[in-house]
Amino acid sequence: MLKLHFKDSRQAPIWLVEERFTLGQDRRNNLVLGDVGIAAFHAEIRQENGLYFISDCDSESGTFVNEERIASRYQLRADDCLRLGEVELQLTDPAKAKPRNEASQRWFLQVLKGENEGKKYHVNGSMTFGRSVKCELCFSDAELSRRHCEFFLKDDVLEVKDLASANGLFVNGAKANTAVLQPGDQVRMGSVLLLVIGPKVEVQQAEDEDATLFMRAVDLPKPSTAKPAATAPTASANPLRAAAQAAPTPAAAAPAGPAPLRLALLGAGVLLVLGMAAALLL
Repeated sequence: MLKLHFKDSRQAPIWLVEERFTLGQDRRNNLVLGDVGIAAFHAEIRQENGLYFISDCDSESGTFVNEERIASRYQLRADDCLRLGEVELQLTDPAKAKPRNEASQRWFLQVLKGENEGKKYHVNGSMTFGRSVKCELCFSDAELSRRHCEFFLKDDVLEVKDLASANGLFVNGAKANTAVLQPGDQVRMGSVLLLVIGPKVEVQQAEDEDATLFMRAVDLPKPSTAKPAATAPTASANPLRAAAQAAPTPAAAAPAGPAPLRLALLGAGVLLVLGMAAALLL
């Protein structure tokens, strides 16, 4: 049994239990939507033998499934996205929900060039790509075949297969019949270029890659600890002793002795030497 979820979480999910489930602005609908662009009776979903089919009730703005405008009796499957006006709804099957750790690993295809540029598509199970309205990924590019290729996801491995298309399938610029896709790969069909977005993969850094290496600095000698200077006398010290220590030391006194006597002896010696020199000359 399928469940309808509002993408903007405006209200709780709704189980599709009735055989006929209508959507629109009129209060007689099973799901009343008062948004702009919604007709009084916009669309209806019918359940037949366990299958669900949606039909547009001639609304002016139309009913879209996975961004493809539908008319009547379009089969719905789990993970389909419905859009009525500006209201987006997601279909889920709780009985087939994946475990939480697997559900978190999601794969997408984002349009880089071509029709619907910038749009992102969630890959779930098997999805065909081409011009046919029966393809899960329907594009109107004239260079595409009606069923151009198929994307299929199994055990978290995404593969693509060319379905004998006229213009071929190219993965990262190389023509391919089948290929296992990795996140970041680019797939081209006609003029449409898709980017593969997948689970994050941890990549170990190669040894020769540029990297910032943190190495221990050279051990430097520890700076010597200076001895603390002598502290000044505290207030509790003896004031007289402190004054005596602070007084300047007197200069050393000259050696004692009578200065005039020494000068007289020096003068006598000089006269004696001069007299002896004069006698020798005569």
